[in-house]
Amino acid sequence: MKNWLKNNLIENLNPLKAVVNKERVEELDFYDNRIKHISKHVNQFTGLTVLDLSFNNIKNIKHIENLTKLENLYFVQNKIQEIKNLETLTNLKNLELGGNRIDRISEQLLSLVNLEQLWLGQNKISKFENLEKLTKLKILSIQANRISKLENLEQLTSLEELYVANNRITHLEGLPPNLTTLDVTSNQIAKLDNLTHLTKLTDFWCSYNLIDSFENVQQQLGKLQSLEVVYFEGNPIQLQNPALYRNKLRMCLPDGLQKIDAVYLQKK
Repeated sequence: MKNWLKNNLIENLNPLKAVVNKERVEELDFYDNRIKHISKHVNQFTGLTVLDLSFNNIKNIKHIENLTKLENLYFVQNKIQEIKNLETLTNLKNLELGGNRIDRISEQLLSLVNLEQLWLGQNKISKFENLEKLTKLKILSIQANRISKLENLEQLTSLEELYVANNRITHLEGLPPNLTTLDVTSNQIAKLDNLTHLTKLTDFWCSYNLIDSFENVQQQLGKLQSLEVVYFEGNPIQLQNPALYRNKLRMCLPDGLQKIDAVYLQKK
């Protein structure tokens, strides 16, 4: 059973009290309403696998600790300041908390050992922490935060996609070995480093940084035979060599490369 009440003017969840057979409901969707508080009645929907409260005005995560069957939980674009009251939700696979006011990655996440996707973009987080037990995590997005250092990621051996665009990163380091997609767009990286072990990397997005050496690009990416897509627009190598940039970059990279800066390459 599903209940979708998205895009309305709902201000509270108290009417959920009247729902019969709450335990049979598998999805609740209150996307884009005016909800400020999570009613205690939500906790009675113990059969939920999906709960979406994105685009509301919620400040505190509460009254969901009994929802132990949840696999997908969405709190995108609310006013949440702290990750809390999630420790019982050990079946979660996807947690979306982007667009809030969170300033740290809470130890609450350590119990979410089945988590596969974690979305934390557009918050105020300054440090990677409390992620080491998320060994099933495949996607980590923490774009548009205040991250200055890549750290505490080595144990995320299942991680395939890492999105850290629009942060304050100056140096590439400590990257887990099975990445297929790495997005470091709009940071302050002047030199590529510590990338040669990423043998599964297919997509490397590095636009609007400070990369000024084709030789450096070749040293770090030239032997990554899985590489298919790169973005380097807005770097000195592109801005200072606009006419020759694409050809010079292509010469630096493996033959399997298919696309540079969203433009597909012509076959040789």
